[in-house]
Amino acid sequence: MMDALPGQGSTGRLSLAWLSSLNRVLKKNVKCPLYLQVRKKMVEKYVREESMIRGPKFLTTLRSHTVWEHTPVKLYCTVEGYPTPFVKWYKDGVSIDLSSMKYNVQDNVGIHNLEIVKCETDDTAQYTAVASNIHGQVSTQASVIVKSKFGKSTQHHLYPVLLSFAVPMLPEIKYTKINITFLETFGSVFGTEGDTVTLAATMNISPNLANLQPEAQWFRDDHRLSDSKWVKIESGRGESKLTLLHLNKDDEGVYTLRMVTKGGDAAHSAFVSCADGPPPVPGSPGAPMDIKIHDANRDYVIVSWKPPNTTTEGPIIGYFVDRCETGTENWVQCNDSPIKICKYPVPGLFEGHSYYFRVRAINSKGISKPSRMSDPIAALDPTEFERLHAIKLGGKLDVVTYYDDVEDEKKVPGTPSKLHAPETDRTYVVLSWKPAPYHGRAPVWYYIEKVAETGAWQRVNTQVPVRSPRYAVFDLAEGKQYLFRVLAANMYGSSEASEPTEPIQTQELRGVPSAPGQVVATRQTDTSLVIQWAEPKEPNNLIGYYIDVCVKGSKDWDSANHKPHKSNKFVVQGLTTGETYVFRVQAINELGLSDESQESSPLSVKAALTIPSAPYDIALLACDGESMVLNWKRPVHSGGSPVAEYYINKRRHGEHTWREVNIPPIKERLFKVEHLSAGAVYEFMVYGGSLAGLGAPSAPSKAFHCDAWTMPEPGPAYDMTFCEIRDDSVVVEWKAPVYTGASPITGYFVDFAKKGSDEWHCSNESHAVSHRYHKVTGLEAGVSYVFRVRAANSEGAGKPSLASNPVVAKAVEGTVGQTQFPMLSFNVA
Repeated sequence: MMDALPGQGSTGRLSLAWLSSLNRVLKKNVKCPLYLQVRKKMVEKYVREESMIRGPKFLTTLRSHTVWEHTPVKLYCTVEGYPTPFVKWYKDGVSIDLSSMKYNVQDNVGIHNLEIVKCETDDTAQYTAVASNIHGQVSTQASVIVKSKFGKSTQHHLYPVLLSFAVPMLPEIKYTKINITFLETFGSVFGTEGDTVTLAATMNISPNLANLQPEAQWFRDDHRLSDSKWVKIESGRGESKLTLLHLNKDDEGVYTLRMVTKGGDAAHSAFVSCADGPPPVPGSPGAPMDIKIHDANRDYVIVSWKPPNTTTEGPIIGYFVDRCETGTENWVQCNDSPIKICKYPVPGLFEGHSYYFRVRAINSKGISKPSRMSDPIAALDPTEFERLHAIKLGGKLDVVTYYDDVEDEKKVPGTPSKLHAPETDRTYVVLSWKPAPYHGRAPVWYYIEKVAETGAWQRVNTQVPVRSPRYAVFDLAEGKQYLFRVLAANMYGSSEASEPTEPIQTQELRGVPSAPGQVVATRQTDTSLVIQWAEPKEPNNLIGYYIDVCVKGSKDWDSANHKPHKSNKFVVQGLTTGETYVFRVQAINELGLSDESQESSPLSVKAALTIPSAPYDIALLACDGESMVLNWKRPVHSGGSPVAEYYINKRRHGEHTWREVNIPPIKERLFKVEHLSAGAVYEFMVYGGSLAGLGAPSAPSKAFHCDAWTMPEPGPAYDMTFCEIRDDSVVVEWKAPVYTGASPITGYFVDFAKKGSDEWHCSNESHAVSHRYHKVTGLEAGVSYVFRVRAANSEGAGKPSLASNPVVAKAVEGTVGQTQFPMLSFNVA
């Protein structure tokens, strides 16, 4: 057996420090035999250690099974990740007790299995495997259905239909509608940095089938959340709970729990606010937030963040950016002097190492607490993995080797092309280019050259070779033009220089945005107001807005939001009912905050939106023996928000249980109810919905017989409206019947009666009107009337419409004389 090299352990792994030392020695002794041997066999070796971030990933997911009672079943999955993920098993969302002799769990080099030794009918459930490591968490699910050999399962469980299926039939399980009703929900939360906040909701699930459980999904401002270092989610048995373990301003937003089923979802939302905690120095600013990493490469990253609000603190004069290598607690300040913009390139990173970043704000009083640290990021060439041949050794090390092909023709690489700048800033430019086709095994690197306006080409990267076709050039002058070109090189030489770029100009410091325009407050609920404002005329790379609130007559301004809000509309929560407030808004970009807008007009807090009242007057417009076409009148009171959705329930006459007709909401007040039984008698009920919620149900309709209409006359018209109301006349409009009868409709008759009277009079008895409007004359001023319409064809007049709402014959104050009704071009149906 070959002896181990110095720096190489018994496992054959090379230490990174030894390789670095060897490289320095070989560079000084280019002609030594050891150097020639290493160059012939291996151009370069890299050791990838634990800093290579790999969250867990399922290569093989769980599969569903249907088994007989008293037989075993095994669930298998395969997972990879680094560090090695830990797998935990759940049954219907509840952790499985592995101390029980009922289960066997095995883990064999990433292959995990859960065995139920002897299945019983109560083992019918949904099983979940959750794989976790320090970099993330994933899960896979499958159903196990246990069939009783003696038919007991049909009485013992809620699966009489599903249990009869075999495994291949599982994807074809009949759809079952699941109804979800929230019993207890969470409200708005107003916390402070460092708090622990829990949002929980309980619900009734009907039918509650173990293998058809709804999926609980949590969102913050439409961003899907999952378990992490800061968030813990628990769901199961009719409850879902989200815990924010260490509240931070990054956590502020509207949280939504969405219980998703195949037929739709049920959702509930509330706002979570996070105020700054006590500052380390009185008067110092709050912490920055939303730390993002851009353009990560082998030796640099670009860090960006959002500035804190400064309602009562002094203006921010700059920021410090800190870094910390993963696995250590050693935070290092990256910039010696404060930087004034919310973006900073951090060079000097070690390739292959992973880092966290954080930011601190500074004003005249002191330095803020640090922001929440970023997610870890590895300093790696983005395209390097395409050229690496990896030898997976397991454990903590991966040795990555570049092999040199001695038989190669020893060609230099071709000339790069399509050099351009996808990102420019004040002091740096990010360049990107297309490498020439290259099939050799010798590593390729690139040299970037620049020239400022006029002058000689100057090489940019003299110290560090660039292996990725993307590079950020730093330390440029603000507002100045540059030309760039790139050369490819390997151990055999360099290519020709690429075509130079068009002149690229770095950005100039244009300043903060101008102040937002007029601020308008409107009522929403008894504890909230809606604030809207005009966008600034000079946005200057706008990031968002901060909204400040103050009680009328006071000068104590407070922040309504502690994280920049992107749109120009915001709901201010947690206000006191009956109190009067004023508002102002500031715009934000990477340089800081704009001047304040003008203050809004004072507005007191009281409820504005309520649920709508019930729809009414459900009418049957047509029936073909298998379906019915229904129409109804919109709620009298909308509750302050348009009634945009309707839901219909049905039941057979004499029954007590109502059943939903439509799963998605109906937008119009006309709907065809299908799949009815011929000859049966049905009743219907309608709900209206708005932004405030679902309103009260209508009264049950009349009993409608599901018998096909065959009469030759037309069905009823519907949806009567009125205009041109005068002391002695009114113009009536309507919609054509759905059922036209045996021949086309030729005209309409309009009847009217005094409110409360059954004595109907026809306004146009001598001749039917051919259009769908008619002016009824001869009315008594101040008297209330109701109207109805009858459609006619060659067979005669058909069923009358339902009576309209009462209309008082009285001219609107300020109108003069009889206004001519416009001759609208309605066509007869």
